[in-house]
Amino acid sequence: MSAEFQTLILEIPPEMAGERLDRALARLLPQHSRSRIRGWIDAGDVERGGRPGRPSESVDAGERVRVRLGAALAPPGAVEPEPIALSVLHRDRDCFVIDKPAGLVVHPGAGNPRHTLQNALLSLDPALAQLPRAGIVHRLDKDTSGLLVVARTPTAHTALTRQIAERRVTREYLAVCRGVPTAGATLDRPIGRDRVDRVRMAVRADGRHAVTHFRVLERFRAHALLGVRLETGRTHQIRVHLAHAHHPILGDPLYGGRFQRPRGASDVLVAALRGFARQALHATRLSFAQPRTGRVLSVESAPPADFAQLLDVLRRDAGA
Repeated sequence: MSAEFQTLILEIPPEMAGERLDRALARLLPQHSRSRIRGWIDAGDVERGGRPGRPSESVDAGERVRVRLGAALAPPGAVEPEPIALSVLHRDRDCFVIDKPAGLVVHPGAGNPRHTLQNALLSLDPALAQLPRAGIVHRLDKDTSGLLVVARTPTAHTALTRQIAERRVTREYLAVCRGVPTAGATLDRPIGRDRVDRVRMAVRADGRHAVTHFRVLERFRAHALLGVRLETGRTHQIRVHLAHAHHPILGDPLYGGRFQRPRGASDVLVAALRGFARQALHATRLSFAQPRTGRVLSVESAPPADFAQLLDVLRRDAGA
């Protein structure tokens, strides 16, 4: 087992004498969240003098506290490993960067108990069973392809989660939208659950703050290729924001509306548009600070074959 999941002995410095155990550990282990530390205490994995500690009890100067890292993070056996092939574009002792194919669900859930990215990750690295959701710290919709970072240790999980919360992770996407925007824009609209259809999200005044930036990369007959950057990460954010801006993503089954044949489109183009059976959205670039060294890692993913073929047809049609 990795050292990240072994026992750590901490000595309480004189200036922390009299502090609560949970607060002292939070100061001594700043790379871990307070909720994680509290989970270790509640699970009996923090010991003082050979007995489990309690969160509110005071610590003494010079005493040694034993902490078993990695425990109480995820229930064992909650998700079973499956040998599903994954494209790993970066790996080190702290994290993976996965290039997720379209059609692969990230987490098990209603209707998808198996055959998910989480199942595949547990087969790739069994130690991920010790982490929440096998180290997955952000997600992509089932039919969105592209890059995801996965933590491999508790320390990395805390660091990456914090980077995402502080908006220090850069997530860039390629999207083919319906219609041709005149220019790029920043879409600053709150997002919440649709009041009528609970499967959908919607722009709502009482929703959560959400910001999406996009620029136009290429223009076609009745569509455009956009470069999109997330500032926040709400559920379906890019899909909802672009639909609200009257430029829904091509092929989006929830927000794209009914099929519209572009004026003057060839049969080849119409067949390509009708045949694209998912939202045309690909997570193409991911940048973040390596959890241990702080060095900036930037990983890129080319669009998959179906996306590339769609762009090829759109370009040939536009040049006709």
